[in-house]
Amino acid sequence: MSKEIILFRERQRFRQFWLWVVVLGVAAIFWVGFVYQVLLGGQYGNRPVPDVQLSILFVLVGLGLPYFFYRMSLTTEVRPGLVQVRFWPFHVKPRQIPLHLVRDFERVTYSPIGDYGGWGIRWGSKGKAYNMSGNEGVKLYFYNRDPLLIGSQRAGELFQAISEARQMKV
Repeated sequence: MSKEIILFRERQRFRQFWLWVVVLGVAAIFWVGFVYQVLLGGQYGNRPVPDVQLSILFVLVGLGLPYFFYRMSLTTEVRPGLVQVRFWPFHVKPRQIPLHLVRDFERVTYSPIGDYGGWGIRWGSKGKAYNMSGNEGVKLYFYNRDPLLIGSQRAGELFQAISEARQMKV
């Protein structure tokens, strides 16, 4: 069994400093509450929740939220005749985009907040977007649906790989 050719592969994660400040700030509230109330025996707040509930919240929000954002990733692969995009954990299997359905494509610089309302899996007036950070990517135009933007830290390489993948026989 031969390996399938991969022309381009990129895995991105959330790298924005401000996002991590918010996520870790929210988690820190639960860390402080857990340590103060459960471990040190004090009462955290005016109407403290029972220790069991606080422990569950600590695990879910104090540990789970940062872990969730740490593990979240956008994987883009280009193969002959195909682009695959997987936004983990929201896509169990990669979304496959056959290149014969793509009318045209271009490398773009965009405004994540202005054009799509932020980062992640986004829908906006300019179509759908998969992006994690930055403001560059490749926009795919289809014959029968709205455009799709794939954000990339290596947009030039992604554009070149899609160009090559369209020329190759599947």
